[in-house]
Amino acid sequence: MRTDSSQKVGLYVDAANITRNGGYGMRFDILRDFACRDNGTPVRLNAYVAYDESRAKTDRDYKERTLNFYSILRDYGFKVIEKKVSWYVDESGNRYGKANADLDMAVDALLQSENLDRVMLATGDGDFVQVVRALQNKGCRVEVVAFENVSSQLKREADFFMSGYLIPNLQPIDDSNTGKWGKVGGKVRGVCYTYYHAKNYGFMRYIDHIGTGLWITDSRNSESPYNTAFIHDSAFNGTIERSSLPNRDQIFEFELTKGDKGLQASNIAMVYPRKD
Repeated sequence: MRTDSSQKVGLYVDAANITRNGGYGMRFDILRDFACRDNGTPVRLNAYVAYDESRAKTDRDYKERTLNFYSILRDYGFKVIEKKVSWYVDESGNRYGKANADLDMAVDALLQSENLDRVMLATGDGDFVQVVRALQNKGCRVEVVAFENVSSQLKREADFFMSGYLIPNLQPIDDSNTGKWGKVGGKVRGVCYTYYHAKNYGFMRYIDHIGTGLWITDSRNSESPYNTAFIHDSAFNGTIERSSLPNRDQIFEFELTKGDKGLQASNIAMVYPRKD
């Protein structure tokens, strides 16, 4: 794998898997920026999407919205690979559609990896575990981004896993937060990495901006893209169970405020895992 700043990057997105597993509204331009951080060069940008031809024939709004979405993806430099939805009827007479892109995505990534240094897979599907291993054996660094229902084995096999919830602006929190991620008064998403139960306080860590050195988690290092916010027990939503803290598998959304101890987290709500 190259160690200079000209790494060739391949990004492969299973749009259907991401959308139905917490990633609805994901911004593909931000995902591209994240995949190509460290001055990477985007060589392959593939988005695998489902298209329901039968619905498009009768639902004009669906057809226009979908084709417009594909046009936006192409504007961002993605190659759009359409998978036609096939409809079936199960034993109970229920009609269901399938448009599985796994095989196409796996084959493309493996064949195209000859010209890549870093491959990012946007999917949480455990079927890609063997694909990850094969890409690594070819000398590629393999990264995975997903939101929910992510295979634990896929996380372990990848060289790097990042929850899509933690990537700045990848999934807009709300319209009023546009451009405010990481700024006082804005909302961010992060994890509680330290909590002192006897004193009822701790610290949240979040990615301040998309940049180099994601492995530098100590926010005191000037090269770290992370920042830290002080948290007090009173800032948590009443339904959040603090006994499990610290816990890096739990993701929180909170507002940044300025306090006596520097940046503080207020109005803390849990984003993942969701509580129904």
